[in-house]
Formats: sequence, C-alpha cells, structure tokens
Amino acid sequence: VQLQASGGGLVQPGNSLTLSCTAQGFSIKNYALGWLRQAPGKEREEISCISSQNGRTYDHNAFKARFTISRDNAKNTVYLRVSSLKAEDTATYSCVAMAGCYGMGHDYEYDYRGQGTLVTVSS
Repeated sequence: VQLQASGGGLVQPGNSLTLSCTAQGFSIKNYALGWLRQAPGKEREEISCISSQNGRTYDHNAFKARFTISRDNAKNTVYLRVSSLKAEDTATYSCVAMAGCYGMGHDYEYDYRGQGTLVTVSS
C-alpha cells in the first residue's frame, strides 16, 4: 500500500512539467489528495489539495499562478502540472492522501505519503 510519485527529472527554466502520483493497494476515490515539496535545506511546503467529493481544489497562495492539481479516480492517480518552471522550483515533490483537505500541513492527518520525485530546474 503506497503512493508512488513520478515524472520528475531535469527540466529547463520556462518549461512545464506534469507530475503523477499513483496509489497502489488502495483506491483514492474517498481520499483528498495533496502535493508537497521540499527543496534542499528548506522547510517543506504544502502546494495544493483536491477534495474527494467534488474535486474542489485548495491552493496555497504562493502556488496558485503556476501549479494545477487534478485527479483521475479511474486511474487512481493525482497530477500536478507546473508551468513556467523556475530554478527555485527545484525540490522533491511528494503526494499525500487524507480524509479531507483540512488536513494539509498536518502530518498526523496523512493516511498515506509517497516517497517523492525529484525535480531539478536548470539550464
């Protein structure tokens, strides 16, 4: 039972990237799903969350302009599209599953958390 993030790698500044996080061993249908990131030497940041009931999204203000979360329950996958990538977006991105988006930012609320995928933005 796990969440597996993928889609990271070396990306040039200005490009876009879509990260995926697929659940294995459980269904995401009744879970809110969120994306986090942690850059080297920096604190973890909560990016966005998408609810289970109606797909409503909750985005941290700092990420609203360039980050888009979506989900496909049929594929048991949550996505994060990042546009206009910047060097400061370099980080390990991971996903979490929880009862509701109110849980974002609280480790004890996370039922599942994936290992993460590294995104490096560099020319």
